[in-house]
Amino acid sequence: MRTIEDLDVTGRRVFVRADLNVPLDGDRITDDGRIRASLPTINALRERGARVIVGAHLGRPKGQVKPEFSLRPVAARLGELLGAEVRFATDTAGESAREVAGALADGEVALVENLRFEPGETSKDDAERGEFADRLAALADLYVGDGFGAVHRKHASVFDLPRRLPHAAGRLVFTEIDVLRRLTESPQRPYAVVLGGSKVSDKLGVIENLLGTADRILIGGGMAYTFLAAQGHEVGTSLLERDQIDTVQEYLRRAADKGVEFVLPVDVVTADRFAADADRRTVDADSIPADRMGLDIGPRSAELFAAKLADAQTVFWNGPMGVFEMEPFAGGTRAVAQGLIDSGAFTVVGGGDSAAAVRSLGFDERAFGHISTGGGASLEYLEGKTLPGIAALEDE
Repeated sequence: MRTIEDLDVTGRRVFVRADLNVPLDGDRITDDGRIRASLPTINALRERGARVIVGAHLGRPKGQVKPEFSLRPVAARLGELLGAEVRFATDTAGESAREVAGALADGEVALVENLRFEPGETSKDDAERGEFADRLAALADLYVGDGFGAVHRKHASVFDLPRRLPHAAGRLVFTEIDVLRRLTESPQRPYAVVLGGSKVSDKLGVIENLLGTADRILIGGGMAYTFLAAQGHEVGTSLLERDQIDTVQEYLRRAADKGVEFVLPVDVVTADRFAADADRRTVDADSIPADRMGLDIGPRSAELFAAKLADAQTVFWNGPMGVFEMEPFAGGTRAVAQGLIDSGAFTVVGGGDSAAAVRSLGFDERAFGHISTGGGASLEYLEGKTLPGIAALEDE
């Protein structure tokens, strides 16, 4: 896979597919982590005299122009972080984009409007995607793929566009792939994996693959209740994927056969309703009342998880341990994050809600080995799937 150092970018227009899909409160960006992650590639290109055209998506406008998904606030924040004006095109590959791209001088940066405003970006029809990719290709001379959070999507700007221009991987994508290879090909052991989040069905593929590589797998979050139910325990009104119980039971059997340790919560923080001011009660994980829901792992579970991480040499974490957005149910997620730091291991936080939790709970990102920008892409890589955006960049 070529890197940006392999391209002659001076005086040339470079289309950078970035991941700037940040959370917004109105037009206020509440977490600019993904914008910051794009800076090394953009700055490296600017310093070498490239004329940088950034493309990205925001939300799921489904091929329609929706003002609430405009990238204009992102352009403003990107300019602040770069310390330079970022010109904004009010369309993706139309008159405004052509005008803005054509007016760039060496070292300048522009951002085009939300790529997903165009139906061709996410179309499953090859011809429709190709037509949009052709219009994007007309804006630039070179392509740099740096939106790791989108590389698992067969989208026009991710898969089709690099096939039309000389291309290379940006620094973020290159780093992400390097880290994930360390997890799959040569992890230092013990190798511990922490999985959380709401649905076990979202993690089935990665659990399947990890049974052959991980030494221990810690399960928290909403998905833990399907595991507890698979062991025959009452889970009350907690999240439960009843149709996955048989699959989970099979994974537990296979893990035992392979010597992979599964670690489940021993206590949980329950509530009478889904609210920050709900009545809270910590109970044993095998004694959840029928009329209550688990919203976090309990303090004994937090201690157990920290102990299971203490001697690890490699840790991958994807998914919070509870509803961390509500402070009364953030304790488990906070304990796992601290456990990763205290372990001294090579730690990888697998994007999505886990990365958001690290930042919102006040942890220093530098305390972790790597914080991924792409939760879904990370999981699919660990499942052993081919990622369309990576395959396109590897195609010479």
